[in-house]
Amino acid sequence: MKPLKVAIFAGEVSGDHLAGALMAAMNRARGIRWRGVGGDTMLGEGLAPVFAMEAIEVNGFDAIVKRLPHLLARIREAADAVIADPPDVLVIVDAPEFTHRVARRVRRALPHLPIVDFVSPTVWAWRPGRARAMRAYVDLVLALFPFEPAVHAKLGGPACVYVGHPLFEAMQRPAPPSGEALLVLPGSRRGEIERLMPVFGQAAAAAAGEREIQVLAVPHRRAQIEALAADWPVAPRIVSGPNAKAETFGAARAALAASGTVTLELAAARVPMVVAYRLDGIGRLIKALHPVLPIVKAPSMVLTNIVIGRNEIPAFLDDEGTPEALAAALRPLLADEAARMAQQATFDAFHGAMAVDGSPGENAARAILDFLAARSG
Repeated sequence: MKPLKVAIFAGEVSGDHLAGALMAAMNRARGIRWRGVGGDTMLGEGLAPVFAMEAIEVNGFDAIVKRLPHLLARIREAADAVIADPPDVLVIVDAPEFTHRVARRVRRALPHLPIVDFVSPTVWAWRPGRARAMRAYVDLVLALFPFEPAVHAKLGGPACVYVGHPLFEAMQRPAPPSGEALLVLPGSRRGEIERLMPVFGQAAAAAAGEREIQVLAVPHRRAQIEALAADWPVAPRIVSGPNAKAETFGAARAALAASGTVTLELAAARVPMVVAYRLDGIGRLIKALHPVLPIVKAPSMVLTNIVIGRNEIPAFLDDEGTPEALAAALRPLLADEAARMAQQATFDAFHGAMAVDGSPGENAARAILDFLAARSG
């Protein structure tokens, strides 16, 4: 069997890890010749790079504007590399601002080339029209959440297959942790940390009682978190490093978390939680316009709630999340077994919905190979 030629493009570190797991599984199944853009994980699986992934990594809107001519040139370079040496399939991995633009250019030049998108854009949360638009240049979506195939079908998007979520796979536990600390997770972005740390500090101090308060800090934000925690009524223990997540999750009785993918990890690890978020100026403008111009479509800002279809995890958006409201929601999760068991029942439903046979990388590889076999007849 001659090697399969696969072009694969990722635009950020998380996509590199996803793509690396996919590549490893496909390499075990058959011979592959890889070409595209990725990071160290993908390079380790045999990727021949068109250019280094660092060439397209940017942080923040201002950086995108400043580097726009450079980024557009890299998009053209990536697409031209595929067009010049057509593969058997093009796989784009997350980072839609980069990868979807590459896919659109390739589809115009090679209309019959199969294109697979690994990670659905959040069409279920905002800009749902993107799903139908994707049909013009994507043939198959590999989804990380079990509700996404139905969403794409409803919105007129491409064929979509649920393959599992690597963060759920990595963090899932059959039973809740046995720790006693109150865990605080203020996020990973500078702005959200600045907005959440003061209110989280007051809420944690009011709810914790004699319990230890631990703060999980991403390493590159530790100094900022330490500076903001200095003003808390009760001094927390700040934890960061390669094993920090496993350590703090295992020591937690309950968590106060910023909205984001960490709430998925908490649910996978069965840590009872309260979730909050404080909007920036643009977010508040969108919220104010929502009654007349609904932009955000998500039924909840907590991924666990979306997966199970019920708003069971307490969530507080913006000014709703006062220290008093957060503390009142946290206290039962620290002391009331009935409240704790109610969240464990929620986690049971979540685990049931997220479960897959095999790993996400293996399932994604199988889906691509089956898709290509079906197309070839």
